[in-house]
Amino acid sequence: MALLRLEEVTVRFGERTALDAVDLEVAEHETVCVLGPSGSGKSTLLRVVAGLQRADSGAVILSGRDRTGVPAHRRGVGLMFQDHQLFPQRDVGGNVAFGLRMHRVGRAERERTVAELLDLVGLPGAERRPVAALSGGEQQRVALARALAPRPKLLMLDEPLGQLDRSLRERLVVELRELFHRLGTTVLAVTHDQGEAFALADRVVVMRDGRIAQTGTPLEVWQRPASEFVARFLGFDNVVAATVLGEVADTPWGKVPVPPGSAQGASRLLVRPAGVRLTPVTEGLPCTVAARTFRGNHVALILEPEHGPRLEAACALRDAPEPGATVGAAFIASDVVLLDEPVSAGHAG
Repeated sequence: MALLRLEEVTVRFGERTALDAVDLEVAEHETVCVLGPSGSGKSTLLRVVAGLQRADSGAVILSGRDRTGVPAHRRGVGLMFQDHQLFPQRDVGGNVAFGLRMHRVGRAERERTVAELLDLVGLPGAERRPVAALSGGEQQRVALARALAPRPKLLMLDEPLGQLDRSLRERLVVELRELFHRLGTTVLAVTHDQGEAFALADRVVVMRDGRIAQTGTPLEVWQRPASEFVARFLGFDNVVAATVLGEVADTPWGKVPVPPGSAQGASRLLVRPAGVRLTPVTEGLPCTVAARTFRGNHVALILEPEHGPRLEAACALRDAPEPGATVGAAFIASDVVLLDEPVSAGHAG
């Protein structure tokens, strides 16, 4: 059963449509991350669900009840923002207990809940610490505990880790995923950080111009982008025009194998970097290595073919040729994706 359901939600700001008849469901205990470039409508979607933005049309259904006209403080949802918005005049315990006080929870139960939550988020015994003395990561944990304290039906996160450095962000996102699963929390998060979304989410929603461009598990969206827009937004640039005949596509790079059962005829074609295999120059498309970048667990190569646009390839560090080297490039059908539609110049991510 869906805990949250949006039905044809539309929001307009003057002549601009921020959300265009959006339908979305979030199941109980599911973590859904909404991704998209600036102006795609992801933050407006979150504000509509929270009751902070009025929809021009459509419905917001929470736990089977239409909450479209219900004010934010009566929706039973939790909110956590990028800038934490902690109360500087209150200590850690006072911040975490704020929602419980608003709900008139008794002192003994308040103190017990605050202690439990601080333990859960990795800050045991921090009740009396002043907020100003906390690091950015610690403030993030306090903000999370405060949002969780009233036991919201739905927890909403707006760029939750955006102000933290990368190493702390990567550590916290793993901890958050484990915590949400342990508590059974239903989460709707908005982020521009793809790595964060793919690590945190059970399901990813990619938005474009106020509409949902694709939804699926992180693996589905990463391996099979639905359109050229989604592919380029995810950072895949090996996209060309192609004509498919049988299990081969005619492209500017020559013949490229495609997965069995591919739609025939004119298309746009993506080769994921992992699907570009280096070969001896006599056995593949002749290319010059224009650049290489170390990416931690692999090396990204930019290849300049004799014919056709540049190619990005991924290979192990031990196999990475030097810039200026001449190599061959062959293509692996399982990493070739036929895309739904081309992306216009104004929406390239």
